Amino acid sequence: MEYTVQKLGRLAGVSSRTLRYYDEIGILKPARINSSGYRIYGKKEVDRLQQILFYRELGVDLNCIKEIVTSPTFDAGNALREHHQKLLEKRKQLDMLIANVEKTMAWQEGRIEMKDQEKFEGFKRQLVEENEKKYGKEVREKYGDETVDRSNRKMMNMSQEEYDETMRLAEEITDVLAEAVRTGDSAGELAQKAAALHKQWLMFYWDDYSPEAHAGLAQMYVDDERFTAYYDKKQPGAAKFLRDAIHIYTGIQK
Repeated sequence: MEYTVQKLGRLAGVSSRTLRYYDEIGILKPARINSSGYRIYGKKEVDRLQQILFYRELGVDLNCIKEIVTSPTFDAGNALREHHQKLLEKRKQLDMLIANVEKTMAWQEGRIEMKDQEKFEGFKRQLVEENEKKYGKEVREKYGDETVDRSNRKMMNMSQEEYDETMRLAEEITDVLAEAVRTGDSAGELAQKAAALHKQWLMFYWDDYSPEAHAGLAQMYVDDERFTAYYDKKQPGAAKFLRDAIHIYTGIQK
């Protein structure tokens, strides 16, 4: 079966303009151009378009999708299994939010009692699961399952006010850190303020404070490129600068 741009667009639920753009950027080329100058797509192109739309549904940008599907090592079977797993995770998150909405409606109608922290349980659980997926392996290897599980429980039991405060502190740390980096002095007043704020933020997740653990976490911000990217996003070099500031703050040099 072969398709023109219009027919493939109708089949997949995308516009002809989108398919032409995919051709222009090299992510989905037609199988051939017929004698009338029309783009013609075959089974291989249909399968690739399906993969592209799967990735788009998962929020992957086109540049990344192009790198994935045009790679010589791309395996469609493995990609489908990954899509399936990610969609199951997405469904689980949606199920949690739906359950939370239904519970809230029942509370508004006076059919049940609902504590304030329950109203945000779905959102917090989603955040815990996202953090687990991104950083769980490394953090568990460094601090152990018991420590991470305890931190996750503490997160789930936060009040909305406590959760809001963690978000405010995270933003303040980023702002102060960016300003401190520009001074170039990791022992300076601004740098040490950033380190102190970071400790304050940590204590919403940790039961007990340990200077050694704080210094170790700061080192991980430099060793793990994902943490580095988070801190360097606003100010390049911020992750390393924060590591140095925290090591001075804790008095522990790694």
